[in-house]
Amino acid sequence: MDHLDRARELLAAHPVVDGHNDLPWALREQVGYDLDARDIATDQTGLLHTDIPRLRAGGVGAQFWSVYVRTDMRGDEAVSATLEQIDVVAELLARHPQHLRRALSADDMERARAEGRIASLMGAEGGHSINNSLGTLRGLYRLGVRYMTLTHNDNVDWADSATDSPRLGGLSKFGREVVREMNRIGMLVDLSHVAATTMRDALATSTAPVIFSHSSARSVCDHPRNIPDDVLGALRANGGVAMATFVPKFVLPAAGAWTLAADRNMREHGLHHLDTTPQAMRVHEDFEAAYPRPVATVATIADHLDHMRAVAGIDHIGIGGDYDGTAFLPRGLEDVSGYPRLIAELLARGWSETDLAKLTWRNAVRVLRDAEAVARDIRTRRGPSHATIDVLDGPVA
Repeated sequence: MDHLDRARELLAAHPVVDGHNDLPWALREQVGYDLDARDIATDQTGLLHTDIPRLRAGGVGAQFWSVYVRTDMRGDEAVSATLEQIDVVAELLARHPQHLRRALSADDMERARAEGRIASLMGAEGGHSINNSLGTLRGLYRLGVRYMTLTHNDNVDWADSATDSPRLGGLSKFGREVVREMNRIGMLVDLSHVAATTMRDALATSTAPVIFSHSSARSVCDHPRNIPDDVLGALRANGGVAMATFVPKFVLPAAGAWTLAADRNMREHGLHHLDTTPQAMRVHEDFEAAYPRPVATVATIADHLDHMRAVAGIDHIGIGGDYDGTAFLPRGLEDVSGYPRLIAELLARGWSETDLAKLTWRNAVRVLRDAEAVARDIRTRRGPSHATIDVLDGPVA
């Protein structure tokens, strides 16, 4: 049996839990949530990275759907847009019950696997989605959101982002209260996108395991979106999981400068640099034809995972591809059907099937289960926090 056949066999028993997929935002941008226009029961190649046939081919057993909204949406607009994202995930589940199962807990994930369905969880990408309100945070949890990324590409009032100018030096007092309340309700603290100072503050504050839903190793590719080694090492004591992402500019050093030029070209055409609509992709493709891009491969991602395993330990790593949230992907991982090729590469490098089962399934399920246990314990000692940012940090400018 070759490595690819072994990979598919392993994924049948221990499917991938993917930490981050932006399909809901792609559906908003491309078709205004018209699911007839993007029927994911059928092959959407050329339009989306994600559909049910390719999820099945990729051995995906659980997906955290990102309910992301852009950071130029603020206040009530951000909250409303997040609710619309949650709504479209619910609509997807209602349309495809034979394939997708709503999951709110680690037990739900295991039930979905036993049923042969894809466990569907949600993660809010960016603390701007709660509009500085712990009540809104709790509301998102009640609607099924099981992690929140503390920032996206821009700072929020209470936390610094990896890709913005530092303002707080990490978390503010209110930011630490957000982390504590997430621990109390059982929502995973996601540290992708945040500044290294914010990562360290969150690790010092959280009594529950944290995750990085889609970040790779900074020692392998020196990009601020990636995780420094001291933070990777701290996951051993915290119990958290770092889920390697596939975005070329985060994993391949040569891709960084090219991406900056491609982003500038997008803006010159009046388009947002994160736009992945067909119109935007044509602009990208024309630019790439004129200026060929450095291409990441399956081996590039395996290099990150090798390093992350060495520093964090096999119990603290996972996968978060960022499909439908990026215009470009590594060769061999162009869509959600590609996971067997990554597992085959790791098998060829000598990873054991036990280690791969942890990478794909067991670590992610365990981290959610551990966060649930911490939350049950905290709730025996205290109730909801009603702290406000104005009281803890002073009036927001």
